[in-house]
Amino acid sequence: MAEWTRDERYQKYEDVDQQTLDDLSAKVNESKYRQTFHLQPKTGLLNDPNGLIYYDGTYYISHQWFPLGPVHGLKYWYTYTSKDLVHFEDVGTSLKPDTKDDSHGVYSGSAFEYNNHMYYMYTANHRDEDWNRISTQHIAKINAEGEVEKFPKAVIAEPPFGYTQHFRDPKVFSKDGVYYAVIGAQNEQGQGRVIQYRSTDIVNWEFQGEVHTNLDSFGYMWECPDYFNLDGYDMLLFCPQGIDEEGERFKNIYQSGYIMGQYDIDNLTMNHGDFFELDHGFDFYAPQTFIDEHGQRILIGWMGLPEINYPSDVDGWAHCLTIPRVLSIEAGNLKQRPVKSLEQLRTNKETALGYANKFTRQLYPYEGRQYELIIDILENDSTEVYFEVRTSKTQTTLITYNKKEQKLTLDRSESGLLPDPVDSTTRTTYLDTPLTQLQLFIDTSSVEIFCNDGERVMTSRIFTDDEATGIKTSTESGQVYLKFTKYDLKDEEV
Repeated sequence: MAEWTRDERYQKYEDVDQQTLDDLSAKVNESKYRQTFHLQPKTGLLNDPNGLIYYDGTYYISHQWFPLGPVHGLKYWYTYTSKDLVHFEDVGTSLKPDTKDDSHGVYSGSAFEYNNHMYYMYTANHRDEDWNRISTQHIAKINAEGEVEKFPKAVIAEPPFGYTQHFRDPKVFSKDGVYYAVIGAQNEQGQGRVIQYRSTDIVNWEFQGEVHTNLDSFGYMWECPDYFNLDGYDMLLFCPQGIDEEGERFKNIYQSGYIMGQYDIDNLTMNHGDFFELDHGFDFYAPQTFIDEHGQRILIGWMGLPEINYPSDVDGWAHCLTIPRVLSIEAGNLKQRPVKSLEQLRTNKETALGYANKFTRQLYPYEGRQYELIIDILENDSTEVYFEVRTSKTQTTLITYNKKEQKLTLDRSESGLLPDPVDSTTRTTYLDTPLTQLQLFIDTSSVEIFCNDGERVMTSRIFTDDEATGIKTSTESGQVYLKFTKYDLKDEEV
C-alpha cells in the first residue's frame, strides 16, 4: 500500500469530492472481509470506541474514524444508536474537527449525563507550525434535536505540571453528586500514568493528582483509562504502551488490562493486585465500559491494534468493534460474557453429540462463515484436544487445549492472510479451571472465543478465503466426549 503524506492524512472529509468518496465506498463494499454482525467503518479506519452510554432509552455507540483510508489521520467521531446493542441505526459523524483546538483531530473520550442532558468529554488535538502536539480536554452538549454543541473553550486547557502532551482519553463518572474524570497521561520521566480531575458543575475542573498504584515503571503511556466499581471491587482499566512480554503475557504490541482492589477516591490511592490482560487474543485494544438498561457493566473494545497493517487495508478500510460483553466479578475473578441480546441473531440451530479421537473428523453438516458455536466438553480423557474452524483444504484456524497444563492456544498460522508485522502466529492463556466450554462467535473475518463461561476471552481477526467454511475436531491421544451447538447468525451488515 502506498505511503500517505501528511497532507493526505489531514485533509477534511468535507473537502473531498463526491466522486472520490463514491469510488472509495464501492471499493469497500466489494471487500470479501466485510463483517456481518460487528460495527465497522463504512470507509476508512475505525479505532477506539468512544462516548458509550445508555441514555433516555437509547444506546449511543461512537468510534474514532478516519474516513478516507485505512490509516490514522484526521479523526472524527462516528456514531450509531441502538435499542438492544444488536441492531444499530447509523447516525453519522457526531464530533468533527471544526475548531482551532481540535483542528488536527477529535480524539477519544466518553459520554455522561448531567442535569438531564447528555454530554461528551473528549480530547482535542492541535498541532502548531512545528508539528508539536497540543492536547486539551473539551465538553460538548447533545441538545434535544441530537445536535452537538461544543463548549466555547477547553475545560482543561493543558496538562498539569510535570506531565507531557501525551494527555488524553478522558473517562467521566459521578459519585455522590460529584463528577470525576480519569485521563491517560505520561509524566516527564516518560512513565505512563492515570490522573484525576473533579467538578461539581462540569465547567470548572480541579486537578486532584495522580492515581497512585504500585506500577511505577509499567510502560511509557497509559491510554484509555476507565474506572468503576463492580460487585464491590474497584476496577481501573487502562492500556499501557511499552511493557515487555513475560512468557505468554503481554505479547501484543500494546496491552489492554485492569487492576482491581479498593480505591480511595479522595486520596487517590489504589490498593490492588496484579495487572491482568482483558483479552488474550491478537486483536483487542482501547476498551470502554458503560451501564446498560439492566444495570449491567458492558465492555466494548476495538478489534485491532495501532501500528499494524491488516489485509483489509487494500480494500480501503480497517478494523471493527468487538461484540458487547457483560462484566461481573465471581469468586474474586472477572468474568466476561457476550451480551444476552445477541441471541436474537440465532437461526438454524444444529446439535451434535459424540466422541472425538486422534482421527480428524469433519463435523457434518456443520459449516459456515458467520455463526455462533458452543462446544461443551462432557468428558475429557485426551492429552490435547483440537478444534478447527473456518477450514478448507489449505486453511484453518486452530484452537488447542492441553489438559495437563490447562493451556488454551489460538493458532492462526494457516488462517489465510496475516496482519503485518507479525512476530508470532499463536496466542496462549492458562485457565484457572479445566476447560468445560468454548463459546465462539465467528464472523467473516474475526473470531471471539469465550472460555468457561467468560473465564477468558480471545479475540482475533482472521482473513480466510470464502471456501474456508468447515469445522473439525480431533485429539492428540485419547478421546473426548463433546456436545456441539451451532447457530447461524443473521446476515445484517452494518
